[in-house]
Amino acid sequence: MEVILRADVEKLGGRGQLVKVAPGYARNFLLPKRLAVPATDANRKIVEQERMAHLRKEAKLKGEAEDLAKLVNGVSVTIAQKAGENDQLFGSVTAKDIAAALEAQNYTIDRRKIHLDEPIKQIGQFKVPVRLHREVTAEITVNVTKEE
Repeated sequence: MEVILRADVEKLGGRGQLVKVAPGYARNFLLPKRLAVPATDANRKIVEQERMAHLRKEAKLKGEAEDLAKLVNGVSVTIAQKAGENDQLFGSVTAKDIAAALEAQNYTIDRRKIHLDEPIKQIGQFKVPVRLHREVTAEITVNVTKEE
């Protein structure tokens, strides 16, 4: 059975792609979850219009993310934390703390876009990537200092 995908389906294909699948897979999984529609001429036109609208929206989001990246790139944030011996922090600096510090500098960035491999547990200066879009990443500097 031929269907047109309305969303990216892992190991099957991308949005707007015409794929051939088993009738049961289409009837029991793809069609009820609205991941695909039957491949008719009317549906092809509708899916093509949806794909074009999606591409326009994606281009707009990417443009906004690039503009924000120009503003955010190179921004420095200082976070004071309590620390003990050997500059070891009591606790850690997380993406939530960095987002709050950026908010104080009038940069509204969701904490889920700040990518820390693991929380910062040392005093020092760190480069932290901020993924604003799938293809746009900015880098900010986080200075962790000892709280007096």
